[in-house]
Amino acid sequence: MADPASKPAAQSGSQIPFDLGARHAFGRGDFLVGSSNAAAVGWIDRWPAWPAPILVLQGPAACGKSHLCAVWQDTSKAIFLKPESLVKEEAITLFEYGPALILDGLDPWLGDRAAETTLFHLYNLLREEQRTMLITLRMAPAHTDFAIADLASRFRAAPVATIQPPDDMLLGSILIKLFSDRQLTVTQDVISYLLPRIERSFAAARDIVALADQMALAEKRGISVPLMRKVLSGMQEE
Repeated sequence: MADPASKPAAQSGSQIPFDLGARHAFGRGDFLVGSSNAAAVGWIDRWPAWPAPILVLQGPAACGKSHLCAVWQDTSKAIFLKPESLVKEEAITLFEYGPALILDGLDPWLGDRAAETTLFHLYNLLREEQRTMLITLRMAPAHTDFAIADLASRFRAAPVATIQPPDDMLLGSILIKLFSDRQLTVTQDVISYLLPRIERSFAAARDIVALADQMALAEKRGISVPLMRKVLSGMQEE
C-alpha cells in the first residue's frame, strides 16, 4: 500500500489538495484487453490491411480510445491532427502532414458543414493515395447526424471498432491500473468491494480513483475499504 505521506500533504483540516495528476502509461503492453475491447484491438493489429481509408474507433468516455490511438501511432508513425484543424486548414495541408493520420475526438465537428467539407476532401485524398486515418468517436456513425450526405455514406461504410462497457475482470484490472498510475497500491478486498457498487463504465472508474486519491491525500491515510465506502457515500450525496 502506498504511503500517503510520500505525497504533498494537505494544508490543513479536511482541505482537498491540488490534484497533480497521474502518470499514464500508453504503451501496447499497458493496454488492458478484455472481451469488451478485444475486437477493437484486433482492428488496430490488423493494420495496414484495413478495407477502407478510415477506421472508426467508437466508445464511451475514458474507455481507452486515445490509448489505442497511441498504440497505433507507434506502429504506423501516424500524426495526430486536432479536430478543429478541419475548419482552419485545407484538406491537402492536413493530408501532407504524414502517410497516416489520427483524428481523436471528432464528435463536436460532425454536423459542421465546413469541417465536414474538409474531411470529405481529406477522405478522398487518402483513398486515392491508399493512406489511412484512425478516427475516434463517442457516437456510432449510424446514429450521427451529418451535414454532408456523401460523407455520411463513407463513414457508415467504413469499419467501426466498438469498445463496449467492461466486464468484471477488465473493470477490476482497470481500477488496479488507475490506482497504479497514481502510485497507489490496492488490495484485492478493495477491488472486490468496488466492483458490485460502481457504475460499469470506464469514466466512473477514473472518477472514483481520482476522488479516492484526493481523499487519501487530504486525510493522510491509505486506500482501504473504509476509505472507498466514504468515497462512494460522498458521491451519492452530490
